[in-house]
Amino acid sequence: MDITEVILHQHAEQRRMFAMLQEFPRQDEAGLDALWNRLQILLETHAEAEELYFYPELLRLGTGAGDAESAEEEVEDAVKDHNEIRDSIRKVSRCKAGSTAWWTAVIDCDLHNSEHMAEEERQDLADFRQQASLELRHEIAVAFLRYESIKAATGIPPKDKDPKKYVATRGKRAGSLAKKAAKAAEKATTTGPVRAASSKKASKAAIAKGS
Repeated sequence: MDITEVILHQHAEQRRMFAMLQEFPRQDEAGLDALWNRLQILLETHAEAEELYFYPELLRLGTGAGDAESAEEEVEDAVKDHNEIRDSIRKVSRCKAGSTAWWTAVIDCDLHNSEHMAEEERQDLADFRQQASLELRHEIAVAFLRYESIKAATGIPPKDKDPKKYVATRGKRAGSLAKKAAKAAEKATTTGPVRAASSKKASKAAIAKGS
């Protein structure tokens, strides 16, 4: 698994679900409400997982990509975007499903989310691919998906973060996943020849048995 591919896949899912809302029968208010609830759970668990597992490592390793001058700029913008998306989610929750006000808030959320995803794909994900090892990208994906899966059934309340404070504190806490990935890579290197020798031995035994 690769956290950059996981995030890209979920971005595509978010775009698809906003499109589904637009195409859903407007008179089916219960259906619209249920579909929105599923989408807003995905939006917030995705944002929270990024803030817990992806952005701290990006702050530690990133150098800036696309039109961003630094990882700090990338992450500060991303957290600010998350807060705007959360604000739109709160506005939707205060409106009756299917009403004009509800649709206005949904479209506002779609606009904020679309701008955020485009910037994140152009900056954050490109930066991380250039700087992070495949082992680390795998470890973050595992933690990211585990968290989302635990929270997916009920969702989590949108909780804003201070972008500048987040950048100032989270980068310093990063590195545990990197250490775990490094140990996994070292173990794979040291145990690889043993597995290869064992495989060759098994193959010879199979050939002998067949003859």
